[in-house]
Amino acid sequence: MISKKKPSFPVTGRFHRYLMDYEREFEFHLRYEDLWGWTEAIALEDKKGTNSLWETLIHLPSVRSELDDNLKHLYCLLKMAGDMSAVKHLDIDRIDFCHFANSHPFRIRVVNSYNDNQDYFYIKKADANRVYGLELEQLLSPNNLNFLLKGDTLVEEHIMGIPGDDFLGGYFQRPGINKVRVCKEFVKFNERCFTRLLGDMRAYNYVMDVTLDFDEEQYRVRAIDFDQQSYEGDIKVYLPQFHKENKPVVELVWELLTPDTIRQYQVEERALMTRRAKNNWARINEVLDCMVHDDISTPDKVKELGTGLAKFHRNDDFRACASMGDLLRKNLVTVLNLDEVR
Repeated sequence: MISKKKPSFPVTGRFHRYLMDYEREFEFHLRYEDLWGWTEAIALEDKKGTNSLWETLIHLPSVRSELDDNLKHLYCLLKMAGDMSAVKHLDIDRIDFCHFANSHPFRIRVVNSYNDNQDYFYIKKADANRVYGLELEQLLSPNNLNFLLKGDTLVEEHIMGIPGDDFLGGYFQRPGINKVRVCKEFVKFNERCFTRLLGDMRAYNYVMDVTLDFDEEQYRVRAIDFDQQSYEGDIKVYLPQFHKENKPVVELVWELLTPDTIRQYQVEERALMTRRAKNNWARINEVLDCMVHDDISTPDKVKELGTGLAKFHRNDDFRACASMGDLLRKNLVTVLNLDEVR
């Protein structure tokens, strides 16, 4: 069961030092609070004319001018490692805000004035679970992920793809779609989430990245919401197959894939994760050491998850884990057979 509203946990000094060592933390002028103080907000509709839950903000011209300069410089820092040569042909087209997400994000739309190409990035109030989730995504998944932190201000690049709920509701029904490939990728995604204890992957918390292969489409499921990294106590929260929003693809998995094929795809994904973990184990251990010393959940949830993992793995050592960091390390070592690299 997922908590109705997860509290936000601060990024601590130890984790800040880790992020600085690995160039995730930078000096930049803009702070999350600087984007508040708008004079008007206009509800933003999606292409179907329904409320998107985002609002486009209007700031005073003097305020907006300063914001635009800082946002363009921040975009260059995020995307071009601080090379400011592109600032002159970038425009901040829109600043949006969402009240309903836990992180209360601002979404910034950037337009290249030479060719009208659009890009987005996000500014959020930093939450330790989310930052841990972003870092672990970079280290353990097949996806590269760029983000920056300064104090309690988090800056994230946009993750492109079709929102999971849109994909399952419409795109999934298109003729010619390779549903076996979709099922395969969902099995792999399910395996990744459970192994690294990323929770709450309901359909609207991930996107489907669709690329054209030489003969047909290829798919990859990508998480976009990392607030539930190692927070909840219910083991089912970390298995996307149990979320009702994913029912259409779960039912198709059981219809199109045999148990042996499902097992094959799980083993494939574990093998890939094992290779990544071994290549990055020193750095992953540093992240886990930070997690061990951080409060990113409650003692009751740590105990509940430890009990659930002990039953799942038939290993009572999980019951002795005193933190989410301990549980995640034990789960990685157990699922990926990493004893030899410890």
